[in-house]
Amino acid sequence: MEPFAACCCDAQGHSLKEGRPDSHAPAGLMGDHVHHQGEVMIEYKFQKMFMDGNRYGTQQVSDVAALDVTGIPFMATPTRMDMNMQMLHVMYGATDNVTLYLMPMWMELTMDHMRRNGTTFTTYNEGFSDLRFGALFLLYDTESTDWIFNFGMSAPTGNIHGTTTAASPMGAETQMPYPMQLGSGTFNFRPGITYKKYWDMASTGVQLQTNLPVGENYRDYTVGNEYQLNWWFARRVGEQMSFSFRTEGLWRENYGGPGDPQLNPNMISTARTDMRGGFWFNLGIGGIYQFCDGSRLNVELVRPVYQDLDGVQLETDFQMFASWSKAW
Repeated sequence: MEPFAACCCDAQGHSLKEGRPDSHAPAGLMGDHVHHQGEVMIEYKFQKMFMDGNRYGTQQVSDVAALDVTGIPFMATPTRMDMNMQMLHVMYGATDNVTLYLMPMWMELTMDHMRRNGTTFTTYNEGFSDLRFGALFLLYDTESTDWIFNFGMSAPTGNIHGTTTAASPMGAETQMPYPMQLGSGTFNFRPGITYKKYWDMASTGVQLQTNLPVGENYRDYTVGNEYQLNWWFARRVGEQMSFSFRTEGLWRENYGGPGDPQLNPNMISTARTDMRGGFWFNLGIGGIYQFCDGSRLNVELVRPVYQDLDGVQLETDFQMFASWSKAW
């Protein structure tokens, strides 16, 4: 279970898991640890994702080729996207075996485009994303191992009706396509399970995390199911620092339902429900520094080494995660 770290940084705890920086997973993961009864943790997390260039299946294609590679003569194509997310993560130990959590998130999305005639435009959207919440259950706990079940959900607090005037040469207001919306529009189940094993100067973990939308939203589509399978290995360097290596397999299904009636699926690939899924295999390198007051600075860089996308989509270049957390 999650300890309150000893000062600078004497790791004389009750088990191999006590008072060490790698009791938290790499920064790109959540739902991996619980807290003692009555303990509160506050975490601020920042995530950046950068996408540049298009990919058709497993092959990179030019922006010009992306207009026609699927056989649909799109009138425009995305060329680049930035996503910045800021999150406040609050955890509370209801008992020694049950930890409650709440995660409000603020999202900023920027996407560059190219029209068939060579002109360009940029769209932007920001606001609260879907609110995540749930409970972590410590199923099995020994001196050196943890099994944790994540009974997670999300509520549709992120809007899915964002519009822009940038896409139209005449400045008309139009609905932004799916990747530029802030939420899913549905309540989602987010169950997951984590296994962690500790040794004196190292630890490892495996986590399965899912995102399973329930029903269609009010714009007549359902965001596709998502499955993430992660494995990581962390090596301690002294008592205050650890470094990690992580592998991730990420599967996303295409969207379901008739689709948003305000979007023309023949206009641009991002307006198609059948070009939202794919498979990504990612590698992450990270580190955690634990201060003498028990707070942690956790950073990680994640890059894909393989991407197989449905239809033509922007490929992911990298993701960066950074967080600071403190428990009382």
